[in-house]
Amino acid sequence: MLSTVPTMESLECDWDCSQLFSTIQSVGPARSGSASSEPNQTHSNSGLDESNLKLSIIEERKRRRMMSNRESARRSRMRKQKHLENLRNLVNRLRVENRELTSRLRFLLYHCHRVRTDNDSLRSEYTVLRQKLSDIQQILLFKQLQQFSSTWPYNNVPVMSEQTPPPLII
Repeated sequence: MLSTVPTMESLECDWDCSQLFSTIQSVGPARSGSASSEPNQTHSNSGLDESNLKLSIIEERKRRRMMSNRESARRSRMRKQKHLENLRNLVNRLRVENRELTSRLRFLLYHCHRVRTDNDSLRSEYTVLRQKLSDIQQILLFKQLQQFSSTWPYNNVPVMSEQTPPPLII
């Protein structure tokens, strides 16, 4: 049964294992030849020591695993905290950008409204001026026509409409 107990040389570990094996190394080999109860006690003690050793190794593994898990959880929390900080910074940058874009949009909407108003005003003015130009062109054409008709050689001939109608015979 003692052959299954690892020796200091057979175990490679990162911690000081001498305390774990100090009780095993102090225990001598079991004696099988005598009929006294002492060898059975030694064999019984080595079985207890062996189970204690197994328990202490298991406990040490648990402790190391717990420490590793704690370190991993700490790193995970740090990553999460850094990620959250990055997200907060991104939110702040996006809020600033949103404010700037909203301000630019208001500015553009204001100027767009102003240009539309000016454009409507200019279209209205264009329509009025176009009508005035058309009226002036008609007046000029009429005056030219009057001048032309006054210089016409047959202008002295009475027009039928100007003559009095012939009397009717009844």
